[in-house]
Amino acid sequence: MKWKRLGRIFDPTRHRLPHGCVQFAQSPQALVFDDFVRIYFSTRAVDPHNGKYLSHVAFVDMQKDLRSVIGVSRGTVLPLGCLGCYDEHGIFPFHVLRHSAGVYGYISGWSRRISVSVETAIGLAVSEDDGFTFRRIGNGPVLAASPREPFLVGDPFVKVVGDIFHMWYIFGTSWRTFSPGAPAERTYKIGHASSRNGIDWVKDEGRQIVADQLGADESQALPSVIGIDGRHHMYFCYRQSSDFRTNPARGYRIGHAYSDDLTNWSRTDQFEGLDAPPGDWDSDMMCYPHVFRCGDRILMLYNGNEFGRYGFGVAELEP
Repeated sequence: MKWKRLGRIFDPTRHRLPHGCVQFAQSPQALVFDDFVRIYFSTRAVDPHNGKYLSHVAFVDMQKDLRSVIGVSRGTVLPLGCLGCYDEHGIFPFHVLRHSAGVYGYISGWSRRISVSVETAIGLAVSEDDGFTFRRIGNGPVLAASPREPFLVGDPFVKVVGDIFHMWYIFGTSWRTFSPGAPAERTYKIGHASSRNGIDWVKDEGRQIVADQLGADESQALPSVIGIDGRHHMYFCYRQSSDFRTNPARGYRIGHAYSDDLTNWSRTDQFEGLDAPPGDWDSDMMCYPHVFRCGDRILMLYNGNEFGRYGFGVAELEP
């Protein structure tokens, strides 16, 4: 497969963001309408109590050619979770899909810990106004830690095939301190679950479905699955579990796997066109891909350097 980079299409520093958020437009997720595309993203505000970030979900509406911004949401699409809930301190990412007469929004919720920095779980919110606002189905998650997936369940991508909901997500395998005095870093892999209704899920418990390329300390994030010519293709990002924030050689890159049965996946990472020239907005890091159809085009939204601090861009799959 060959991709063509079309450049950065949204820079959050050039727009007024809701809820006092500044910079960051992470994990872009598309909802295609007849005459425009709505792209949800996670942006950040500063918690006045401790100076730490809080991630909120907003959206930008764009022309279908993804060259022109129509407008940015004036508010966030749903508030953060209640005190003590799984999404009290942030929502990132937020995956959307149409179902029945509404839009389902799968929440990757963040909450702070003491011994380690964070815990995550997956919840569900539903929109009845075409994805303008969402309401949770409850304050708790629909997918969370379990005996063989003890922490860091997040990054949901959901696709309905036939009458079955399939979810690809990540689960943590370890927290480790890689050097003396450094904070613990997390490692996570891609897993799979299925459901009849999108609410009650059955995991393929503890099964890593995409092989490692970098060894056991590879972290894999944000799977995105699309069918092309009768085969299922997954794009995701991966990195080393330590020294990845400022070292480009260890930071996020885009990976690829394919499957003919949605169960067994073969990793290839064989594609062209996503290498960026030195000094470009995505030259040091490519992360958080979202692949979707827009008319007769197959497009990939993704973040660049510094985990999407300065927005997201798009690439197009060439025929």
